Amino acid sequence: MQWFTTGVSTTLVLILLGTVAFFVLFAQRLSESVKENLTVTVLLREEATDADIARLRSGLQKASYVHALDYVSKERALEEQVKAMGSDPSEFLGFNPFTASFELRMKASYANSDSLSVITAGLKKMPAVEDVLYQKDLVDTVNDNLRRASYVLLGIAVLLALVSFALINNTVRLSIYSGRFVIRTMQLVGASRAFIRRPFMARSFRLGFLSGLAADAALFGGGRALLRCDPSLAPYVEPGILAAVGISVPAAGLLLTLGCTYVSVGKCLRMRAGDLY
Repeated sequence: MQWFTTGVSTTLVLILLGTVAFFVLFAQRLSESVKENLTVTVLLREEATDADIARLRSGLQKASYVHALDYVSKERALEEQVKAMGSDPSEFLGFNPFTASFELRMKASYANSDSLSVITAGLKKMPAVEDVLYQKDLVDTVNDNLRRASYVLLGIAVLLALVSFALINNTVRLSIYSGRFVIRTMQLVGASRAFIRRPFMARSFRLGFLSGLAADAALFGGGRALLRCDPSLAPYVEPGILAAVGISVPAAGLLLTLGCTYVSVGKCLRMRAGDLY
């Protein structure tokens, strides 16, 4: 019963640890998605031919910094303006005032002012490009806010990880301490330290592994319930995130329980006879 309650306590702590790990990875993927939705508009020259546009499209598709691109023709730009404003500027101007363009969505690692300034300078030198536009203030604001949120989340994760370690350490230490007389008896009959540690380490291995599996089951059940409540989160809950959490939770359970058991048994082995009481 004592080890059963220890297993339940360890499972609950691992659920807390796995929840923290999940939200850290989820927030990282969400921040990447936000950055990848920042748009850079490449305006094309009026005299650019279809061949020039095709060459530019091919070059942009091969560029390492492009996550996705979309070609917007003059006609499509006019249609979108009519839908947005409810009026057709070509009716009173007598011509289509818009130019064709490429809408670029950058990869997350390039969605910052330093990288974009270098990229836009290179794009402006291309013959078919008239100008390159992006909202610098918006890019800076998004990156600053995401950076602050990452620091806060990282601080919370470290704090909860320390709390989890302290809880598991205290739980295992109390379980080992309750068997201090058994350890003392084994010492008196001449058992080696490795022999005394072996059954405690084996029990802790089973405890950590089973607690990790139970925590995984609870976390995956909670994840499925979360996606049923809000299916829009599904694109951000990638298989890689689930795999990382599913592997890290049992690994953390084994590492913590085995480490705490080794240290706690060592303390009991060094106790003097008077300290046992």
